[in-house]
Amino acid sequence: MTHTPNALTIPDLEIVYDSLANAIDQAGEEKSSLFLVKLALLNANALANAEVFQTHVQAALQDL
Repeated sequence: MTHTPNALTIPDLEIVYDSLANAIDQAGEEKSSLFLVKLALLNANALANAEVFQTHVQAALQDL
């Protein structure tokens, strides 16, 4: 993934990571996939660029 001028700082990424981890725990094992899909759709809508979203999906699939 390339660096963009609007990229989050490391401390901000840590906040996002903690928030995401807590939300996944809160959703529970049975609903974590549904939560992640809803979150991805909300973020894709906020991003407003399907091609960039597809690039992010492919980047996230790397090295799973």
